[in-house]
Amino acid sequence: MKTFNWKRPLLAASVSLCLTTGLIGCSSGGGDDDVDSGNDRGTGPAALRASQINAPDGKLSARIQTTTGGVPHITADNLQSVAFGSGYVQARDNICIIADSIVRARGERAMYYGPGTPINPDAPPRGQLGINIVTDFSYKALGLLEKAQDEFDELSAPSQAMLRGFAAGYNKYFDETGKASLPAKCKNGDWVRPITATDVYAYYQLVALYASGDQFTGGPIFLAVPPNTSPAPVPAARVGTASQTSSPFASAEPAAINAFNAESLARFARAATPESIGAKTDFNDRGMASNGWGIGSEMTENGKGALLSNPHFPYTGNRRLYQMQINVPGVYNVNGAGLIGVVVPLIGFNENVAWTHTVSKAQHFTLYDLELSPSDPLVYIKDGEPKQIEQRELAINVLLDPAQPPVPFTRTFYFSEYGPMLAGNVINENLPAWGGDFAGRESALTYRDANTETARQVVDQWLNMGRASNLAQFKKPFEACGSVLWVNTMYADDSGQAFYIDGTSVPQLSPGALQAFQARVNFNPVVAGLFDAGVTLLDGSRSLNDWIEGDCDGRVPYANAPKLERRDYVQNSNDSYWATNPDAFLTGYSPLYGKTNSILSPRTRMGLKMLENPTDPGLSTVAPAGSDGKFTGEEIINALYSNRAYYAETLLDELLERCRNAGDTAINTGAGSRSVAQGCAALAGWDGVYDVDSTGAHVFRVFMANYNPTYPAQFSVDFDPANPETTPSTPNAAPSDPAQDPMLASLARGLNRLDQVDIAYDARLGDVQRQQQTAGTPPNGMPEPSGSRIEWHGNQNLEGGFNIVLPSVSPVEDGTRYPRVAPAGTLDNTGDLSSTNNEGWLIAYGTSWHFGLSFGDNGPEGYGLVSYGQSDDAESDHFDDQDQRYSNKNYRTLLYRQADIDNDPNLETETIEATADAQ
Repeated sequence: MKTFNWKRPLLAASVSLCLTTGLIGCSSGGGDDDVDSGNDRGTGPAALRASQINAPDGKLSARIQTTTGGVPHITADNLQSVAFGSGYVQARDNICIIADSIVRARGERAMYYGPGTPINPDAPPRGQLGINIVTDFSYKALGLLEKAQDEFDELSAPSQAMLRGFAAGYNKYFDETGKASLPAKCKNGDWVRPITATDVYAYYQLVALYASGDQFTGGPIFLAVPPNTSPAPVPAARVGTASQTSSPFASAEPAAINAFNAESLARFARAATPESIGAKTDFNDRGMASNGWGIGSEMTENGKGALLSNPHFPYTGNRRLYQMQINVPGVYNVNGAGLIGVVVPLIGFNENVAWTHTVSKAQHFTLYDLELSPSDPLVYIKDGEPKQIEQRELAINVLLDPAQPPVPFTRTFYFSEYGPMLAGNVINENLPAWGGDFAGRESALTYRDANTETARQVVDQWLNMGRASNLAQFKKPFEACGSVLWVNTMYADDSGQAFYIDGTSVPQLSPGALQAFQARVNFNPVVAGLFDAGVTLLDGSRSLNDWIEGDCDGRVPYANAPKLERRDYVQNSNDSYWATNPDAFLTGYSPLYGKTNSILSPRTRMGLKMLENPTDPGLSTVAPAGSDGKFTGEEIINALYSNRAYYAETLLDELLERCRNAGDTAINTGAGSRSVAQGCAALAGWDGVYDVDSTGAHVFRVFMANYNPTYPAQFSVDFDPANPETTPSTPNAAPSDPAQDPMLASLARGLNRLDQVDIAYDARLGDVQRQQQTAGTPPNGMPEPSGSRIEWHGNQNLEGGFNIVLPSVSPVEDGTRYPRVAPAGTLDNTGDLSSTNNEGWLIAYGTSWHFGLSFGDNGPEGYGLVSYGQSDDAESDHFDDQDQRYSNKNYRTLLYRQADIDNDPNLETETIEATADAQ
């Protein structure tokens, strides 16, 4: 069946850019002669020979040296073989996660796991519509597997080789191990099977969409149906019959089959989106964050560059980061970490350069409200001309009874010229359902995604970055329309240069479109509220609002992206590009890159305070750059581990003064009154940081959790865009009656919360903030803890922390269907304090792969950890070894040079071989 192709041309306009760069991905790699594009500064690395790309005669061979912490260092003669090693070690340590990621990208969770968590938990249990059905259909609508199959042969030779190699390595481990010997969470699982290179590529399609289309897979795509149309799928056997409309998920039959409840699904999907314009939930808050510094020659001890890498990612599931060194001598040699299932490191370093990423505030899609024809809801009007909304029948398999084969179900999905249709009312209650009124006309929503075609760049982009030996070379892939999907980039090198770029995929709108959109923002409060929440809603009735295709297929090109070169520093902690360095504000870029002249997060301000006052330890005992104010890699990681909190350093003294004035006065909480004297005593004994031995730190947390919602009204010094590092500041003057003091009232409310779960005010942080690993549990099982809880240092955004660690209330591992130990519930205004007595904060997110690095005379000198360990297998030696090291601030030296690897006291070496399949 011919289907409507809403996908975009594949970077055809950028071919001419590739021809001038010598980059991987810009040629077929044919021939075995050297084509030297130059290693001089400003030109690219030498072009690859075919023998450096593919394994000769398909004979794969990789040497794997595993060092302390379970870190593999993989060496091979060609990219396909080194990828073979990458697939093997990642399967060895995380096969269950990779298997589930492939199932997810293929839209097959319902086939293996059943319908999933019911959307309407109050309905009868039989036949309930579950989240697996919703997401499977949504991923089918995004076309992840279809695109991977259609495009694979068009990928560059290095990309194809590495994807094939990775799949071969995974399959070798799977074949050698067997299902019965796999970790408990996927032991004997039907969903664990050999994979293909296109399966891996389908997963990369999903990774590319994490900050865009993936946000709509929990309901907005599934519920996008014309008026008077049921979104419920029907068994494929009934298609074309009189009972086609009958569905076990939308039935009022007396057999007690669950009635499909669209509003229940809407509530489910809406939980992670703005429920109203007044509650501006940020669409750019995607459950991922980070800190990154690139430090230049002016601020290091030896005049070479230095880097802080500090991603804040989930500790469980498929967004875990995995460290490895990938080495093809003379071609590529990078030590770093990437998302599990990605063949190369995404954050790391080589002999000369280092880089890190933080999640960007930029927008990677635009919504369009279409003007529907009054006579046909499947027709929209653009520039006065009718356009047809295309229909596509999609199918998934659903395991309704474990004793029976899965049942195929079908449903029609709808597409505009831009992409899938969306249920606007699920995204935001102020937006219309299909056919509802918006801006005075019958409307329907759709969107265009800037990352639908960037998965093809994932391998090439990071290979080219990792092959660079200087800044000019590092820029080349960005200049050639390269994209790093949804992350900012901070860079430092051995010549002392520091560099920042938001090289993400951002829609390119014309000046006329931006002007029209600004007028719409000024006129329509819904459009304004959504934009403030990180979503651009364009008028789909005018071609004026189409993207400018340009050289980069509708994405903003390198020349117009925010970027900055410095010799002091660049930094980002998930605010927009604007204040990358307050001595050189960045302005004049597309508003889709994020806000300017706006209040910075306290985390950003904490980072800036350490960078701009490198000899000041604040309330800690650790000066960020030591007594000389010049950074080294080891000083950088110690600065991260200092666990300082911006609001502790700017508010604690004032709060303690008010405590002294109040004494034992009963403080009005708004729901009663109480003394705060004991809480004040705990704060007076606190050392001001969030170390495991810090007592009273949690009291400040619950104070901030209650004081924070009133910002910035509580400050007497307003925000000043000329001084964003320090404003707003200074609490309003205390009232004459301490009983009515808003700061003390916030403290009183926080103390009430601690009382509610029997937590002592003077408890050690390590006794109330801990990390709990989960033993392997298959989908639909009951999670069990593995080992004892581990004391965990670090703090939260709400107190202005920098080394961020947070609880997770999700009952499944992030992005998977594997159950995990989680709090039974949490208390409001506490930073997700468990509602179970004495359980405290159960940490499952935050500082993950992290390191401080500087360049010395012999190359990179790095120090860091993967805080949750390399393996998710509870029986592995590397399941919680690095967890204990993190708890003790016992970071590792990051081995890079071969001599250091060979001398590691825990070194294990093996060589793996196989014959490559054609796939």
